[in-house]
Amino acid sequence: MTVEEIESACNASQVLDFSRHEMEAPELSLRAMFYPSGFPTEVRTNSAEILTQYGEIWGMRESIFDTETIRVNVHVVEGGSTECPPVPMYHTMAHTMVWVADTNNYGVVHFGRNETQVRVSQATSKHKLYMRRHFLIVSAAAHIRTRYMTDVHAACVALDGRGVLLCGDPGAGKSTLSYACARAGWTYVTDDGSNLLIGGTDRMVIGNCHKVRFRPSAAELFPELQGHDPAPHMVGKPSIEMPTPIFQNMICARTAQVDFIVFLNRRAGGPPKLTPYREDVARYYMRQVHAPPDYLAVQYQAIERLLTVPILELRYSNLDWAVERLKTLVREGR
Repeated sequence: MTVEEIESACNASQVLDFSRHEMEAPELSLRAMFYPSGFPTEVRTNSAEILTQYGEIWGMRESIFDTETIRVNVHVVEGGSTECPPVPMYHTMAHTMVWVADTNNYGVVHFGRNETQVRVSQATSKHKLYMRRHFLIVSAAAHIRTRYMTDVHAACVALDGRGVLLCGDPGAGKSTLSYACARAGWTYVTDDGSNLLIGGTDRMVIGNCHKVRFRPSAAELFPELQGHDPAPHMVGKPSIEMPTPIFQNMICARTAQVDFIVFLNRRAGGPPKLTPYREDVARYYMRQVHAPPDYLAVQYQAIERLLTVPILELRYSNLDWAVERLKTLVREGR
């Protein structure tokens, strides 16, 4: 306020309150607990809409782990462009990660404090897909995938209590084969993004068993997908996303113990076969994680524990053959 404005207020006996500066973010009066991947996370915000969106993302998740609570603060401010902001740029400095879309939309992850601060505009919060992918999910995932889990780019299915990790580049067929296994009676854990627990002595992975994503071409293989329109994505190609509860006979589980690692190869010529695969390639494939140096060592240890199981390559073109071959692997070990 100018001197003249202050004089006018005083003349009118108006009490001025400067306890909060205009640069400060709004006070956070709303809070709720969620459990992404089973880890306790407290969200504080000044927007009921933000809590609604978090509930739609994590509302089905239940508490699994008794760990320090992750604290996420989401400040929604007025104004901002009605156009969807650009994809954020990510930067890490020591034990801090910063991601910035523009002057109104950014976030800061404090790894050492187990806390995330997010600032977004009201206009941006209306772009739900963008908000969820680039701000809401990452607000807790950054901590979980650094401190508690290692994110492996792989699908996971299980049969008779034995888990198979399906690895490969985008388009390798991880989602298609994992769903085909589920249709054949396997337990479905995730079609992508298997989170390997850090610590302990087992090889447990946690996945999102609540949905499965397909490329549009998968409708040619699975008639039940026909008529479902692809959902737009901020990054990557559109895909058909289906909640697994709609598949009545689909067996789902959030966790599995990995007993085999299988790299998928649908492009190789020659007869279909399952053969041993290179451990060094598998190691570097799984080490493509980003974390502060203090956390990388424990993440690498978890990966080494995982690499003690048989590592194989599955060359195939026929989906039914691939499912049967994996069944033989699990039940006969060969």
